[in-house]
Amino acid sequence: MRRETIVPRKDWQTHVEAIGFGFHTIDGKTYWREDACYVFDEAQVDVLESATAELHALCLEAVDRIVRDGRYAELGLDDRAARLIERSWFDRDPALYGRMDLSYDGSSAPKLLEYNADTPTSLFEASVVQWYWLEEVASDADQFNSIHEKLIDRWRTVGGGPRVHFAACYDNPEDATTSDYLVDTCRQAGHDVQALDIEDIGWSGKAFIDLADRPIDRLFKLYPWEWLMSEAFAQHIPASGTRWLEPPWKMLLSNKAILPLLWEFFPEHPNLLAASRRREDIVGAAVAKPYWGREGEGIAVLDTHERGAQTPLTVYQALAPLPVFQGRHALVGSWVIGDEPAGIGIREDDDRITRNTSCFVPHLFR
Repeated sequence: MRRETIVPRKDWQTHVEAIGFGFHTIDGKTYWREDACYVFDEAQVDVLESATAELHALCLEAVDRIVRDGRYAELGLDDRAARLIERSWFDRDPALYGRMDLSYDGSSAPKLLEYNADTPTSLFEASVVQWYWLEEVASDADQFNSIHEKLIDRWRTVGGGPRVHFAACYDNPEDATTSDYLVDTCRQAGHDVQALDIEDIGWSGKAFIDLADRPIDRLFKLYPWEWLMSEAFAQHIPASGTRWLEPPWKMLLSNKAILPLLWEFFPEHPNLLAASRRREDIVGAAVAKPYWGREGEGIAVLDTHERGAQTPLTVYQALAPLPVFQGRHALVGSWVIGDEPAGIGIREDDDRITRNTSCFVPHLFR
């Protein structure tokens, strides 16, 4: 695994805009970078694929243990959330996708930093944008990327019913692009689709409805469950009859409080890091993480003897520093479609915490 400096395509902005990628530059700063790429060998790709499959299996087992033992309070979840989680888990409600954030340097075992299992973004650039880049720049190489094909196949399993609705905050360019891309893959799988802003969902007294007063039977929502549960209409969710993507049981995996439970259930697993809700349980440097938060929000790196704020809804995880290539900290986002590893995307930053301003850099392997 290495970072190579390369020459960007001439007028690369036009290339990526032609395939629908509009937020390649954010606030005047380049988000999509193709003046560099990450290069792997085939064995390293196999390691990432195997680790992702193993971690996903561990996570599903952890969900089953939490549900059967009723350990919701340890994740800050109330009875309303618990009932939704239990029903969706025992009904075997299917999931669509997720992204594991891994620390991987190409030689040591990949380490799970967190599982973005509810509303992961950077999907379109990982699936489509970097694939088109590969075909134009390095067609003789390969890429760990079957995201697009696996999404279409997965929609054939989870689509259900005559129509799939999609809801997102469409005033956010990243969310809009992610949702529109998923709409397209769902349509390619043969489903009728309808997109709407999350604020346009109504309640008829019996069901959630769209702007044409049609019942919403199957809803993909690019809107976190913890936000959804705080909305006034959340009281109608149990009786609505709507089937959700991602399903309610994903509330357990998208919550960073799952990390101490994974370490409890599978201690010393080579792909896990020590984690606890108590700072004193972590020897050495640690990372403090809020139960809920995205794109690096609320994350703090604590030195060996630093205790941090010690707030109730915080977990502490042993520090696994991101590898640094050419002065850039690289994070591997490993995608899971259904239950299968499907590819990776690389985010990098000058800082050791990955945020929404961190750049996306394509990859290849030979």
